[in-house]
Amino acid sequence: MKGIIHVLTGPTAVGKTELALRWAETNDAEIVSCDALLFYRGMDIGTAKPTADERARVPHHLIDLCAVSEGMDVTAYVAKAQAAVADITARGKRVLVAGGSGFYLKSFFAPVADDVEVPAELRGEINAKLANEGLAALVADLHALNPQGLGALDVANPRRVTRALERCRASGKPLDVLAAEFARMPSPFAGWDVRCTQLDREAAELDNRVASRVDGMIDDGLVDEVERLRVEGLEKNLSAARAIGYRETLAMLDGVLPRTELAAEIVKNTRALVKKQRTWFRTQLPEHRVLSAQLATVESVFGG
Repeated sequence: MKGIIHVLTGPTAVGKTELALRWAETNDAEIVSCDALLFYRGMDIGTAKPTADERARVPHHLIDLCAVSEGMDVTAYVAKAQAAVADITARGKRVLVAGGSGFYLKSFFAPVADDVEVPAELRGEINAKLANEGLAALVADLHALNPQGLGALDVANPRRVTRALERCRASGKPLDVLAAEFARMPSPFAGWDVRCTQLDREAAELDNRVASRVDGMIDDGLVDEVERLRVEGLEKNLSAARAIGYRETLAMLDGVLPRTELAAEIVKNTRALVKKQRTWFRTQLPEHRVLSAQLATVESVFGG
């Protein structure tokens, strides 16, 4: 066994940040972020990114890695997370992974991406075809490369169709062969003892916390943040521009959403995200501990 990785997860606004800080301080640990939006410099208010004071309390890793105009994917995340975990443990510190972003979180328990490398030229070619000929053209290409069928692929989802076609073209293999090879891959953190606790709260209480957080973000300058990030290229990065809090603010700035409805729209979409997160934790993670955030303490969070 290489060592222990503690993972603290839970839905948005459940209260992970403060408990993670206190646990890390008490246990001489450093925090590895598992939040898909904390990678981007300048996305601070709308992501509830740990503040400078909080990051001074405990060293954090995988935050502010790249400009908002740049993309970040799970393959790059896994490599950086492996390096961070190795660095932390080499210095005799404990590792606490904190966050709730689906595939990034799952990477601590199972393989989440194959090793097919897609050349930039091929990716550009496929994206151009999507833009010029539409999704149906890409689906037709996939059917031609996969005479056995497309399995459970969501052919209405442009991103998934694009990724599937990229991988088939780059590897020269159909999806069923790629799936079989993927199933045999080891977890990126094979050999580690990964211990996971999920925080949760009663629905009404979490709804109230979401509404309070959104009000605070707007009061703290979310609109100004989005205006600045737009100048820095936010909309070149679809994952960032479509993130909750950012997409609604962009719509408001474009006159599509009235300013008076901004908070309510963000709250509605955040609550929908919370529902999806809970489903993800239940169906995509291995068996793990679920703990009431109201009852969680530094001593009890991991069953100690």
